[in-house]
Amino acid sequence: MTETVAPWVDVLVGLLAVIGGFFTFVAAVGVLRLDDLYMRMHAASKAGTLGSGVLLIALAVYSHETDVVLRALAGVVFFILTAPISAHLLARAAYLVGYKPCDLTKSDALADHMAADGSIASASQENLETSAGAGISAPNAPGA
Repeated sequence: MTETVAPWVDVLVGLLAVIGGFFTFVAAVGVLRLDDLYMRMHAASKAGTLGSGVLLIALAVYSHETDVVLRALAGVVFFILTAPISAHLLARAAYLVGYKPCDLTKSDALADHMAADGSIASASQENLETSAGAGISAPNAPGA
């Protein structure tokens, strides 16, 4: 049994799919073209989350099954809650290990914050010693 759908629903789904695909493409280009880890992570987490979320919303609009709609919306909520937090934690860990922002970065707020606390030297040194003991080295780390 086929369900007939209003033509505007097909247009809306197509528009959402194109928008989601565009943002996903922008995220991929950002990961390939941007200069350092932090810029790449920003592109992947922001544009990638938006693209994935819009594509899942398109799926929810296209599907007429309640379980598919609920799963798609749960996926959107999951992306919105987890992607920014995980990107933040990964960027902070990379910074503490010694990956410094590229020269295009105008301000380093984390360095200013950690210098005010006096914790940047001790945290970076502890992480570098732990990384060196494990055979891990950061390409821009001091002493690398």
